[in-house]
Amino acid sequence: MMTFGAAGNDALDPQITLKVTEIMLKLYYAPGACSFVAHAALEIAKASAGAQFEPALLNLRQGEQHTPEYRALNPNSQVPLLLVDGKPLAQIVAIADYLDRTFPAAQLMPADPWARAQALSTLAWMNNSVHPTFTHIFRPEKFVEGEAAIAEVKRFNVIAFRGILERIQEMTKSANPWLFGDNLTFADLYALVFLRWGSMAGIDPDTLPAYKAFQAKVSAHPAVAAAIAREGIKLDMTKRD
Repeated sequence: MMTFGAAGNDALDPQITLKVTEIMLKLYYAPGACSFVAHAALEIAKASAGAQFEPALLNLRQGEQHTPEYRALNPNSQVPLLLVDGKPLAQIVAIADYLDRTFPAAQLMPADPWARAQALSTLAWMNNSVHPTFTHIFRPEKFVEGEAAIAEVKRFNVIAFRGILERIQEMTKSANPWLFGDNLTFADLYALVFLRWGSMAGIDPDTLPAYKAFQAKVSAHPAVAAAIAREGIKLDMTKRD
């Protein structure tokens, strides 16, 4: 259970009595999956706004996402899933918006309306374009049948994903210090995930040095490091002789 107070300009006025709300948060996540974005964001909110949450590991390899109990919460059988007072909220963009509005002190999105819109635009692109490209690499059998077709879908999308990572690398070169200014946002966390996924697809992070340095900087953030430690993941999954 967690307690938090409202933030913003009103917090600077001693005459304003802050309302305290108690919310029970539970995050279903899988190590190394896109749920890492929500996981690390909650750790940031914990460090900066006193948020507390219950992490719930879901073993995708054992098919726990397909159990009747979990499907009752999330018919899509996906992670992340955030339970808010027992009510399920799925999809990263929706969870990101909820966490940002619930914990403004965490500054998970820019406060300026235009800057926030730009950060949200990037997050949406990452979720609806970058992520599905990797899905075609990791689960090509979901889209075509036959060994030859599966191999071709994977080959084509590895090339496409490489191009996307190069695009994100260009974004990291102008990070100051993060993609959208002074504070880590969901986009920074998703960027960390994508480079890791690229290494799983055989794209050596050493060939993207600026991106790799940015990923290392994000991972060194104490709250992000806490999520990495809980998930027990390595950032570089490249197979080297």
